Amino acid sequence: MQIFIGPLVHTLNPTTIEYSSLSILGISSNGIIDFITNNVTSDSVDRTIETLLCDAENMKKGWSKDGNVARIVLKNGEFLCPGFVDTHTHAPQFPNLARGQQYELMDWLKCVTFPAEERLKDTEYASVLYKEVVRRVLAFGPTTCCYYGSLHLEATKALADECHSAGQRAFVGKCNMDRHSSETYVEPSPLHSIQATEALIKYIHTLSPLPTSSPLVHPIITPRFAISCSDELLKSLGSLASKHPQMAIQTHISENAKEISFTKELFPSAPHYAGVYDMYGLLRKGTVLGHACHLSEEEIQLVKQRDAGIAHCPTSNFNIRSGMARVGCYLDRGIKVGLGTDCSGGYAPSILRTIQDACITSKILSLTPTISSQFTSGLEGKHLPISTLLHLATLGGASVCCLEDKIGNFVVGKEFDALVASVPGAGGEGRFGGGGNPGVWYQENDTLETLVERFMFGGDDRNIKDVYVCGRKVSGWGQ
Repeated sequence: MQIFIGPLVHTLNPTTIEYSSLSILGISSNGIIDFITNNVTSDSVDRTIETLLCDAENMKKGWSKDGNVARIVLKNGEFLCPGFVDTHTHAPQFPNLARGQQYELMDWLKCVTFPAEERLKDTEYASVLYKEVVRRVLAFGPTTCCYYGSLHLEATKALADECHSAGQRAFVGKCNMDRHSSETYVEPSPLHSIQATEALIKYIHTLSPLPTSSPLVHPIITPRFAISCSDELLKSLGSLASKHPQMAIQTHISENAKEISFTKELFPSAPHYAGVYDMYGLLRKGTVLGHACHLSEEEIQLVKQRDAGIAHCPTSNFNIRSGMARVGCYLDRGIKVGLGTDCSGGYAPSILRTIQDACITSKILSLTPTISSQFTSGLEGKHLPISTLLHLATLGGASVCCLEDKIGNFVVGKEFDALVASVPGAGGEGRFGGGGNPGVWYQENDTLETLVERFMFGGDDRNIKDVYVCGRKVSGWGQ
């Protein structure tokens, strides 16, 4: 059992953020938040903790004044933040980070991405690569991550193994792609693709959960995008999805103009891109749609109707010149939206960088007269506030993954997926303080609001001291 003592920040919805200058959180041995008291005065901490430990309801949960309870007291410049949720990234593409910036999507896939992913046929290479990928992703703060694997079954099993071993909450999918790739990197048939997908689902279900928690690693059905899947394969994936109505699905949608045009050529009977997935039963609650830069009004309505979610990947969208997603519009319509690093289309495995680019995207859209002049209320046509940006990175992503009842903010009964953010003052630990980031530091008169803003817009992995999943520390430089 652990008690965390320090400031915290979290969101309740896209426009409501809560700051507490001093909080006390009790985390049970199974990683559940058992109690929270916010805005405590510094001279009442010990008294408040004693009262909480003697509370009848807390005692029923195993808390006692004489029990073995570890106290974690945050230092100046530190605060608790919910764990980040990366709703869209490609584990096989990490070796390509910062490469291929001269290409747009379709050429980037052909010249950079598919050759890199083909290397994953070597399972030993996959194991070495994925160990490093998961380690690095955790260091940047995503306690939950939606991973695309390659088309290789054994390699994707290795990815699931690494997530399980590292203690990361993850959705792991083997890409389904039986056409429009390359001669040497394509599945031989729809049947082969489905059989391999079913084998991965069974394998992930055999991974043991934590002794005190539900499983952290989940399978996710992963048609790469409509272009790479034949009608027969999409139909078979829809049938597979109907057998697993609670299983998540991830794919790409409306990322790039040429991609959209090609999709319409391949599926002339579909009303639009979103309609392709819908007619095969792949658009539903738990579907994670990557990018969504160019959705039509009809598609927006359909996504909302089906209760699917969107993974906003602004770094990638800028980097390979795809477009800008109208996140404010989607949120105004009640569509669930999270953030995705989309490595390696996105060149940084950092949700903080993604937050910053999501902010820039919204500011550019707010300067676009044809968009900004149409709206006087809501979020569309305006730059996204701090509350919305933090929501996208945490509770919004949890909602996209249908985990909002389990993680995403600090609420009694949820699991403790959290970061200890550190924005040290001058002269602190390390060369520049904390993890050595010279670009951000706090000053004595900083409020918590200012500290959070410094972290979100000046921080990186060096400002993430500790990473917790379900109450267990899984990463971080803090001791």
